[in-house]
Amino acid sequence: MDQVNDAVLWAGEQLWTWAVLPVVVLLGLYFTVRSGVVQFRLIPEMFRTLTDKTPRTESGEPQSVSAFQAFTISAASRVGVGNIAGVGTAIAVGGPGAVFWMWLMAFVGGASSFIESSLAQLFKTREKDSFRGGPAYYMERGLGARWMGIVFAIVLIVCFPFAFSSLQANTIAGTIGATVGEAPVWLAWVIGGVIALLTALVVFGGVRRIASVTQLLVPLMALAYLFLGLIVVALHIDRLPEVFGQIFTQAFGFNEVVGAAFGYIVLTGVKRGMFSNEAGLGSAPNAGASAAVTHPVKQGLVQTLGVYFDTFLVCSITAFIILVSVPDLANAEKGIDLTQGALTSTLGDWSSIALSIIIFLLAFSSILGNYYYGESNIEFITRSPAVLTGYRLLVIVAVFVGAIASADLVWNFADGIMGVMALINLIAIGLLSGIAFRLLKDYTAQRRAGRDPVFTRDRLPGVSGIECWEDELTVTGPLDIVTKAHQADKHRDHLHHDRPTN
Repeated sequence: MDQVNDAVLWAGEQLWTWAVLPVVVLLGLYFTVRSGVVQFRLIPEMFRTLTDKTPRTESGEPQSVSAFQAFTISAASRVGVGNIAGVGTAIAVGGPGAVFWMWLMAFVGGASSFIESSLAQLFKTREKDSFRGGPAYYMERGLGARWMGIVFAIVLIVCFPFAFSSLQANTIAGTIGATVGEAPVWLAWVIGGVIALLTALVVFGGVRRIASVTQLLVPLMALAYLFLGLIVVALHIDRLPEVFGQIFTQAFGFNEVVGAAFGYIVLTGVKRGMFSNEAGLGSAPNAGASAAVTHPVKQGLVQTLGVYFDTFLVCSITAFIILVSVPDLANAEKGIDLTQGALTSTLGDWSSIALSIIIFLLAFSSILGNYYYGESNIEFITRSPAVLTGYRLLVIVAVFVGAIASADLVWNFADGIMGVMALINLIAIGLLSGIAFRLLKDYTAQRRAGRDPVFTRDRLPGVSGIECWEDELTVTGPLDIVTKAHQADKHRDHLHHDRPTN
């Protein structure tokens, strides 16, 4: 098993070093420049569009999940063990400097996230009571390369609902085991069974049930974790300037404590950052495409905000918990053990129990988000109900097996398959980015004119493969059209009454 693990680790590192890392950085910088630094320039718009009213059908029902619900589905996948265990691993092997590269790549990756989620919205397809889309769909409709979409879909299915969900279950089992102390062997089996059962109860209920669960769990657990972290930082506030100094100074040089050279520090920060915030990875667009919004750019902005929420808030609080509590990183434990040890050393044993509960709920919500990504891509390949049922059963099995598997092997396999997935998606969005820039230009022009932007496909002449966005009535919903007409009538009446009479 050690030989298999070593081979998987070596292959993953070669892929990231020579292929994924250069493409991630160069494309992210290109998108940043071409979009006029959209990930910074339109931050106010990100918050405004997050609470947009959801367009409705003629019967008054929402056309699909709301912009906020799509945000929580993607955040459910983002906010999980990558923020807590992943950051712990990054610091243990790359030192404090890895945190700087996580921050930098979150900012650069924000432009990639904007591009991919805007494209996913543009090329989405209409289901019975929702929308569906993602990279596989814009590869088929935008590039005319269904074969590429199928390859991507298969890689995503292996990566998220199987590898990443196994990793989430593994972390849940590890955290609970560490809290118990000398955990019996059978405990991991019991934990795996419970997670598998809970997963089955939700995933057989469809995207609406997933959205309702994640909408509740993600904000609540993220706030609870941030609160714990702020307490730890407040108790060590005197160490904060030193910690910031370590993050910035060790980002550019050899870390003598953990023995990490510059290249390895960068690689660790980028890998762990992408695992956590998923910018450019091709996962979040599957959630972004499900939202009912009036312009594709709106969901691009919302998903960029998700990258910032994940990295600058949740990942950063983990980094500060560790760095203010563990001054000596020599021989530090990797992953969740480092974060858990840092918490308990400051707050006591009760915090280990609190972290176990937070980890359980965050990781479980990630399993649900990962499942939805896989379902969206299964239905891209085939609409067979039998295949979908088989997929759901395999996800449940993967969660159970993940709880009892070797942590190192699961992490290394997930890293490698994530690199393959990112590479395919980045190539696609690089080729389609011109369309996304046209969308952004249309959006900003409407905002400058004082409008709440509404997109229809005739606004992109020459672009084929767009199924939705037929006209303003279908985009905004008939009820919104009626409301707007009523407001216009009231405005005309107001002008009429105010007009001076002879």
